[in-house]
Amino acid sequence: MKIVMLGAPGAGKGTQAKMIADRYHIPHISTGDIFRMNIKNGTPLGQEAKTYMDAGKLVPDELTVKILLDRVAADDCSEGYVLDGFPRTIPQAEVLTEALTKLADKIDYAINVDVPDENIVKRMSGRRSCPSCGQVYHITHMPPKAEGICDKCGAELVQRDDDKPETVENRLKVYHDQTQPLIEYYEKAGVLKNVDGTKDKDEVFAAIAAILD
Repeated sequence: MKIVMLGAPGAGKGTQAKMIADRYHIPHISTGDIFRMNIKNGTPLGQEAKTYMDAGKLVPDELTVKILLDRVAADDCSEGYVLDGFPRTIPQAEVLTEALTKLADKIDYAINVDVPDENIVKRMSGRRSCPSCGQVYHITHMPPKAEGICDKCGAELVQRDDDKPETVENRLKVYHDQTQPLIEYYEKAGVLKNVDGTKDKDEVFAAIAAILD
């Protein structure tokens, strides 16, 4: 079962991808995680990716495609995987489709977690991240026990550059220009499934599980 997660940044598709991975015992492959690992380790790829991410821009295809294809060729992906953060553009989707076709394979489901822009700006500008252990909080929905301090490791929480309101709005503009056309792309391929992402995460997951089951 090969799944692509669609939705604007902050729609909650990463959370849903993790829940899908747990339930169906397939890897959750997040290009964001791969980039963050490279950024943390200070690799040339990470440093290049960081300049785009900090500006709220999408990382270019050539920095992304090769990593992903190597990852899905790994043994743990033999039963399937859930892609989170890729493809982001029609050209990326076409490269992925072409690569999978050569392997006599294809994407089975493209799940679009649908959330209006105004909800996303509120969600993301309230996020706070731990620079030490990576735990994410929200000042309204999931605050830490002590304000500004990570429950897990005691480090001081930060607002990531890509969670600041002006960056979020820029990311949404980029999303609508470049990524939203994927909804139509996968609809034409006959694999698109829409779910209402404004609901509680467990309700959203129940809707997804009903599709995948």
